[in-house]
Amino acid sequence: MTKILVAGASGYLGKYILEELYKWKIPAVALVNDPEKLENLKNRNIKTVQAEVTRPKTLSGVCKDVETVISTVGITRPKDGLSYMDVDYHANLNLLKEAERARVRKFIYVSVIDGDKLHHPKITEAKERFVDALKASGLEYTVIRPNGFFSDLREVLLRAEKRSVVLFGNGELKLNPIHGADLAEVCVRAIAQKDKEISVGGPDILTQNEIAEMALCAWNKPADIVHLPEWIRSLILTIAKIFLSRQRFGPPEFFLTLLARESIATRYGTHRLQDFFNQEVQQIKQQSNQK
Repeated sequence: MTKILVAGASGYLGKYILEELYKWKIPAVALVNDPEKLENLKNRNIKTVQAEVTRPKTLSGVCKDVETVISTVGITRPKDGLSYMDVDYHANLNLLKEAERARVRKFIYVSVIDGDKLHHPKITEAKERFVDALKASGLEYTVIRPNGFFSDLREVLLRAEKRSVVLFGNGELKLNPIHGADLAEVCVRAIAQKDKEISVGGPDILTQNEIAEMALCAWNKPADIVHLPEWIRSLILTIAKIFLSRQRFGPPEFFLTLLARESIATRYGTHRLQDFFNQEVQQIKQQSNQK
């Protein structure tokens, strides 16, 4: 079977995709800027290629004999002087151009739920600009739109450990976040599917209140949830935009925008958020005991 190139392979989702490809016995090429981040996968006979997607010259030839590219390239928090446009748009565009030169059959890109409707956050602006370029490329493509990752909710878990969880509004907006392993399966299945866009979430549709309760339950704490008026969320956004730099404003802009939206995607997978929270708490406690 021809090879699959995974870009962003050392990231949270990328590692799960490599595991899924190995499970399916599909030859994989892992595109990374630091091969040491994949040390634990060496015994899987996964070929690693070192390149920096923000530097087009380093990508020369990476798509040779590749049938499909799966890109998870993107940043949540700008760092090393790189912006969302530098990574989520330009870096993916560099990879797309290399895929076109190598005549890759298909390009699978992981964006965000409703990214095409969220025009203000800088992160979605960059991602959707690349989606437009991908659609215009002429390559077969699939845009995967996950409804948030379990890993994105670690912040809720950490807040639940130290104090009550704060929500805006009544906390009844719903979402169904997905585990990285389940999303990886969606990405790998998309190799042979014809869908142009796939919006997907986890198996459980939960309110923000229920997610907060799960986080508190994982710490064996009472359901202490504070609800603040919605206008406070809007005020925080306004003040943050004035006083924070463009790079520092990006993450709160994105997450505070999503907190005001209800997002329900096609249910998929077997991993449960409560189990994830419980496992994370156990890891945190073990790390604490080792210190």
